[in-house]
Formats: sequence, C-alpha cells, structure tokens
Amino acid sequence: MAEAIAIISILGVLAIGAITPGPSFILVAQISLSRSRSHGIAAAAGMGAGAIFFAILALLGLQLIFIEIDWLYAAFKVFGGLYLLYLGIRIWRGAKNTLMPSADDPAFAAAGLTHKATCLRAFFYAFMTQISNPKAAIIYSGVFAVFLPAEISFWFPMVLLPAILLLETGWYLLVACALSAPVSRNIYLRAKCSIDRIAGSLMGLLGIKLMTS
Repeated sequence: MAEAIAIISILGVLAIGAITPGPSFILVAQISLSRSRSHGIAAAAGMGAGAIFFAILALLGLQLIFIEIDWLYAAFKVFGGLYLLYLGIRIWRGAKNTLMPSADDPAFAAAGLTHKATCLRAFFYAFMTQISNPKAAIIYSGVFAVFLPAEISFWFPMVLLPAILLLETGWYLLVACALSAPVSRNIYLRAKCSIDRIAGSLMGLLGIKLMTS
C-alpha cells in the first residue's frame, strides 16, 4: 500500500512539473510547428527517454551525489546552460529559413534529407534538452527522496519507470499533436520569423539564467 501511494505521489508531482512551461515545452512546440507531427512525436519520445534517464539516476541516489560532489552540479548547470543557449541561437538563426519540405516533397530527397534522419535528430535534440536541465534533475532527485519508501519491492521500478515514460511522453505527444494541427501551422506560417525569434530568445535567456543563477 505504501509503495502504491509513493508511485501515485511521485507521478502527481512530476505531472505538475511536466506541464509547467520550460525549455522542453519550447523545443517540442517549435519542432512540431516548424517540421511535422511525426517530428513532434519523435521529440516527445526524446523527452520521455530523458525522463527515464533521470528517474533511474534518482533511484540510484542522484541527490546524494550532488550533495557530496557540489562541483558536479555546478558543471552540470554550465553544460545545460550552454546547450540551451546553443539551441536558442540555432532557432533564432533559422527564423527566416523556409520550412523543411515534407517527406513526400521531391525537394526533401534533393536536399539529402530523409524523414527517418530528421525524426532521429528531433529525438536527439529533445533528449539532450531534457537531460541537460539541472532543474529536472533536482525535481526528480528531490521527489524520489521525499516519496520513495525506505524499502521497495522488485516490482516497484517495473511499475514506476513505465508510468513515468507514459506520463512525460504522453504530455508532449498532446503538445505535438495540438501544435502540428493545420490551424496551428497556418498561424505559425503567418508569423514564423517572430515566433521563432521569441522561442530562440526564451531558450537563450533560460540558458543564461541557468548558468548565472
């Protein structure tokens, strides 16, 4: 019973963290709007994989590692901040670029692109964004430290980890599907440059704030 309550409590807090706008939301939104639904879904899967990465580390005692090795957390913040700044600059610089051609467009193949390759790239960017966020690391380690029972059964991680994957991926799938809809894309097309520059600026500012906080 205690373990079931712990799982529900952990998932509840993580759900609040997931729906709170941040770098992950900005990236999935930008990919979904500027690429396609399948690219947004790939990014959502990357976010879910990153969440599992942190969940496993939290089960192994991530918080204790940060407490014992304080410079490691500082280095993590610098790395995460630089990565977010890089993404912000990349989005800003691509603001005036035309949208990537669709998978059935001859220009897609002519550009040397494949649908699979670009989806993998979207997955990679999302995964790296998730695991480079020290805030997510602290949330996961803190939540696990508070709610994790002193003793857990063998089934506990077998239930918790897939549930976290479903939670994180499911939320970003909703974001991807909503923002890749024709209405959303038409709005985006009319103001692509401004939207991308706002997204790039926010991502860059988050990176700077992370490094200087």
